[in-house]
Amino acid sequence: MWNNAAPSDFRVQETMAAVAPVEHAAVAAVEASLDERICQFLVARGRLKETDLARGRRLHEEDPAAGSLVSLLTRLGLVSEREMADAVSELLKLPLLSSKEFPESPPANVQASVRFLKHHHVCPIAESDTDVTLLVADPADAFPVQALELATGREVKLNIGLRSEIDDLIERYYGSGRSAMGTIVENLTDENNRSEDDIEHLRDLASEAPVIRLVNLIIQRAVEQRASDIHVEPFENRLKVRYRIDGVLHEVESPPAASTAAVISRIKIMAKLNIAERRLPQDGRIMIRVQGKELDLRVSTVPTAHGESVVMRILDREAVVFDFKTLGFTDQFLQKFLNVLELPHGIMLVTGPTGSGKTTTLYTALSQLNTADVKIITVEDPVEYQIEGINQIQAKPQIGLDFSHALRSIVRQDPDIIMIGEMRDLETAKIAIQSALTGHLVLSTLHTNNAAGGITRMLDMGVEDYLLTSTVNGILAQRLVRRLDKSVATPFEAMPEVVREYKLDTFTDERPIRLYKPGSSPTNPTGYFGRTTIMEFLVMSDALRRLIMQHAGMGEIEEQARREGMRTMFEDGLVKSLQGQTTIEEVLRVTSSEG
Repeated sequence: MWNNAAPSDFRVQETMAAVAPVEHAAVAAVEASLDERICQFLVARGRLKETDLARGRRLHEEDPAAGSLVSLLTRLGLVSEREMADAVSELLKLPLLSSKEFPESPPANVQASVRFLKHHHVCPIAESDTDVTLLVADPADAFPVQALELATGREVKLNIGLRSEIDDLIERYYGSGRSAMGTIVENLTDENNRSEDDIEHLRDLASEAPVIRLVNLIIQRAVEQRASDIHVEPFENRLKVRYRIDGVLHEVESPPAASTAAVISRIKIMAKLNIAERRLPQDGRIMIRVQGKELDLRVSTVPTAHGESVVMRILDREAVVFDFKTLGFTDQFLQKFLNVLELPHGIMLVTGPTGSGKTTTLYTALSQLNTADVKIITVEDPVEYQIEGINQIQAKPQIGLDFSHALRSIVRQDPDIIMIGEMRDLETAKIAIQSALTGHLVLSTLHTNNAAGGITRMLDMGVEDYLLTSTVNGILAQRLVRRLDKSVATPFEAMPEVVREYKLDTFTDERPIRLYKPGSSPTNPTGYFGRTTIMEFLVMSDALRRLIMQHAGMGEIEEQARREGMRTMFEDGLVKSLQGQTTIEEVLRVTSSEG
């Protein structure tokens, strides 16, 4: 046993060596039993569907080493973190702690391997002479409990927490950047607690060196971690900072709640916003140089119950590459897309939810079409990237320059190609259709879940069916999935049940059929790096035009497109899973709404 008075550092390798094979078998049996109890409890409470549980089981059987079934269900989004934590707490009669209840500092005599804690999403929060209290998201994972008991020689007591909040606590306790932010925070003046209605005081606070360094550190860390967005969110007793990395939000070390007014005022000053106006949303822009890069930060503020919430979208003009292969287009798919894109007139639509890469795809298409013999004009809100040789117009609805108003002026500028940032209303759609009928190529986006949905969406907006069939050439629907880090990705043989359910044998001639799972490294614990696109492309045909004129439903339109060779987004995702570009888990995560 270890001496409790001395710090004890438990690590995966040491613990693995200390645990006997018989004990491993016993632990696995306990984990499986507890997994099943939790799942049945969720089903009984109506928080989990039987069909979703069956799907989760099949994926878990395919790769049982990837973690418990409970954690898999949460990762797939079949059960929310909160629902899972509530159920586990109720079933096992264990305390469920909120982030407000977390201790300010970790227990002094338990020094943990941060990689081990992050891997298992556990964190020690208290200790006594006889026991250690461990905060866990998944009590079905018995290994970290056994490891801590072996390392400390003390009993381990469990408390339940949300996985995201535990990850944040680990960062707070052991994060490598803790000292940098801590040092800055120590230098913040106590004047922060004065009334937030004193605008001059807020302006002075936001101009102090510690606050400036604090905001710069938040932005710098976001760039270092490849974040696309920074979320600064005030709550009753804390200020939460989160980064969106590869499409997923991660909570990081945050400044103290007392600095909320100063931090948000500093961001608003940098974005040239009115710091006195806190009742209305505001939009602004920050141009800043970080690590030698010129960055464009688009800033949005909205008033909430506890102050202004700020989101900064990071645009790195130097990093973006407008290349179809980089986006995830295969040779065959690209040729099909270019055949439609290069038609002299008509409408090409790109559809998908917010943040699915539609704008990047349109910019890449414009770069392909941008030659000396054509004139291209765009109207966007906002203009995200500037392309040499293209006339780009920033829509300004506050002064009456919306998409439809700008389009009326654009058609008098003798363009060959027009790009509309978004087809938002019937008036914009009518002008786009009129432009296509008079010999222009029009590119735009729609917010729909799939390609066939683009047709029904335009009909719902009030576009006449005969006009739609006369002008729309093709509709590309897409999603972004996290790309596997090939240096640590691990291949494994797909289980027969998974092969049958997803018909994987129709997408590859390889035998046995292999899939891939994310590995882990000290520099990349998630096993993912960057994102790629999964997509489907509907090309308008005579058969599809007849269906549209007959007011066929979205399902019928999609079935006809598939008969004509369209591969769905889900199928494209399966192909990329087989190629080792992503995982089936990722594909299910972003296409789950497709059923």
